[in-house]
Amino acid sequence: MKNELQTFIHYLSVERGLAQNTLFSYERDITQYLNFLEKAGITSLKESTKVHISNYLMKLKQLGRASATLSRSMVSIRAFYQFLVRERMLDHDPSLHMETPKLEKRLPKVLTVQEVETLLEAPQTTSPNGMRDKAMLELLYATGIRVSELISLDLQSVNLGMGFIRCIGKGSKERIVPIGRMASHFLTAYIETMRPKLLKQSKTEEALFINHLGTRITRQGFWKIIKRYAMEANILKEITPHTLRHSFATHLLENGADLRAVQEMLGHADISTTQIYTHVTRSKMKEVYDRTHPRAKM
Repeated sequence: MKNELQTFIHYLSVERGLAQNTLFSYERDITQYLNFLEKAGITSLKESTKVHISNYLMKLKQLGRASATLSRSMVSIRAFYQFLVRERMLDHDPSLHMETPKLEKRLPKVLTVQEVETLLEAPQTTSPNGMRDKAMLELLYATGIRVSELISLDLQSVNLGMGFIRCIGKGSKERIVPIGRMASHFLTAYIETMRPKLLKQSKTEEALFINHLGTRITRQGFWKIIKRYAMEANILKEITPHTLRHSFATHLLENGADLRAVQEMLGHADISTTQIYTHVTRSKMKEVYDRTHPRAKM
């Protein structure tokens, strides 16, 4: 069964051209499913049925996995079976007509403008690491790019003269995102004065943001950085790598930005994904109304 999986992943990589993170997600989801089948005594995918898929999803639910995890796993399993049938490696698709678990619609957690400002003021820009961190946080809030996109940026991805960055998003799609005056200021200071100090002698590195070893900073490295500054800024809300992205979109819409423009900047393929931020702004509007209108509580 592992051979079929590797053939599927090769197809997604070579023929579909999916990003490495997406390939990893497919491989992880299907590997876990195949391990479940093996423990159930299934030695060939030809023996698998709808019951096995249902039991697997039930097990995930019993383990407390989020509805998003169940939904993603079902999508991966269905795509796997469809591929095997199309390639005539299987003569039937047991996932056919099975429903994908419904996602719980949870509003993204965002920071207030004041909390963002407090967070952005936390790094000490007198040190190379501090200036780098300041530039990263300012850039995230100024552009709303994903953390994976941030750490993938190279020096040539930034055009400070024109005031934009070029990043590669999901599905290897390129987009141009404007950067504001503050982010541009600190990016310039980092690139010209502090990045050379982080870059080791006689070492060439294309990455825009580098660590103390002079190599590209990792997602885990950034995660530790933002958690530390959140603690220093005394922000009690849960902080995730996407917090500044969510805050960016919400604050733009609260100030009258066009939904389509926000969609383009975020790199969402479907505007329905962006529309969740309108629910956040409406939720805040109701909260303000209830708190401030003289007759709201009567």
